[in-house]
Amino acid sequence: MMMGSPALRRAGLVLAVSAFALAGLARADDPPQPRNEATAPAGQKGGRGGNAAQSAPSAAEQHRLPADSTTKQTLDLPGRTLNFAATAGSIRVFDDKGEPLADIAATSYELDGADRGTRPVTFLFNGGPGASSAWLQFGAVGPWRLPLDGERLSPSASPEVKPNADTWLDFTDLVFIDPVGTGYSRLIASGEDARKRFYSVDGDVNSIALVIRRWLEKHDRLTSPKYVAGESYGGIRGPKVVRQLQLQHGVGVRGLILVSPLVDFREFTGSSLLQYVATLPSYVAVAREAKESTKGPVTRAALADVEAYARGEFLNDLVKGEADREATTRLADKVAELTGIDQAVSRRLAGRFDVGEFRREFDRKNGKVTGRYDASVRGFDPYPDSSSSRFGDPSGDALQAPLTSAAVDVLTRKLNWRPDGSYEVLNGAVERNWDFGGGINPPQSLSELRQILATDAKLNVLVAHGLFDLATPYFGTKRALDQLPAFATQRVKFVVYPGGHMFYSRDGSRQAFRSEVEALVRE
Repeated sequence: MMMGSPALRRAGLVLAVSAFALAGLARADDPPQPRNEATAPAGQKGGRGGNAAQSAPSAAEQHRLPADSTTKQTLDLPGRTLNFAATAGSIRVFDDKGEPLADIAATSYELDGADRGTRPVTFLFNGGPGASSAWLQFGAVGPWRLPLDGERLSPSASPEVKPNADTWLDFTDLVFIDPVGTGYSRLIASGEDARKRFYSVDGDVNSIALVIRRWLEKHDRLTSPKYVAGESYGGIRGPKVVRQLQLQHGVGVRGLILVSPLVDFREFTGSSLLQYVATLPSYVAVAREAKESTKGPVTRAALADVEAYARGEFLNDLVKGEADREATTRLADKVAELTGIDQAVSRRLAGRFDVGEFRREFDRKNGKVTGRYDASVRGFDPYPDSSSSRFGDPSGDALQAPLTSAAVDVLTRKLNWRPDGSYEVLNGAVERNWDFGGGINPPQSLSELRQILATDAKLNVLVAHGLFDLATPYFGTKRALDQLPAFATQRVKFVVYPGGHMFYSRDGSRQAFRSEVEALVRE
């Protein structure tokens, strides 16, 4: 799940390497049990002995998350039964002076009877910044699933989860990580400096990599084959986390799975012509889905003509600029023809529809707007006669209430873990306070993707998108991946499914994606 980021539309938004953030998250520790400093792994925080343990609890101790809760679970699925241990808990992160900074929550599922040394384990996180891992855990991958059908699900819908026949637990253990400020994860230290350590590109990556290393130590899984999966802004996190694990934590990763990822902010800064190239195939996919809904879902193969036009004549006419009236009219009329939007509107906008304009204009005659996460979903425009756009996302807003309730219900009732405070499924405050950088380059993870593939010749990458996703359009990622060198593209598989940002809400897409992931893990 990726939030909208107004700050990223400013031309001055950029990324600077933050040595402060990297240095400030050096240590982590098991929450409940003190350890001898001499036995703590290098770079980790050990426990304190002596009278300190008998003193009055500090403010940090009073607000720490509860001790880990491990329960035995049985999942009855078609054709099989899965017995597994579910652990809900957290890992505490310290600064380099030994002061507690944050408790980071993680929920893990480990299949019974497996060889811990050879059983694969996959670490998963969502994006935002500010999204918890609930979207992947309860939408696609975990043992229990909540239907996320944006057209039928409403905020008042029952949040009851069902056994997930498409869980990945058959072929890999699962660890869902909630970055600070999401789920029940929380800052312990107070002050702006503490928040900056986590609410930044590099500080966030460092904390997640550290939690992965510590989870492996806690659960005696350092020799297991390891995989990392990230959704949306997880496309920025994922390659950077793998690189951090390789270089700073001595942990090799066998495979990287990116779900509806954003890998490069440069074409979303508001001035790049490439943003229009990236979104055009998804706009046309939405139009064709609306026309051909009775004939079955639109596929990427059916959009080959649009992709060729987008990277060819369309881009050529864009580059000529609006000063070339002939090129601009030709482009605008072609976009109107492809999308079904009124020709006069397309000419007024010179064929350059940003996402908000497309969402409003596509079905404006009926007073409806499309979703941002899934533009095949439409809802009423609350202000259809307004000259300004004032609408939410019919494909995403309705999901937050039932998903939050489902996550809390599973953690507290099924897994017997009961933190105080509120569960944050999508925390806007995190994004508003996020430090995307202050240098000359917007955030991107393509550099790390090149590096991790060059460093480890056995590492493979799976990238999956939904056709109707306007938050992270699939063709933008495809264009970026096409620029990788041959040694990298040979180990990067790119797949596109009917659906939106959470394409896994569609049964066929979720099942096809699961098969791709299983093939990656078993190869």
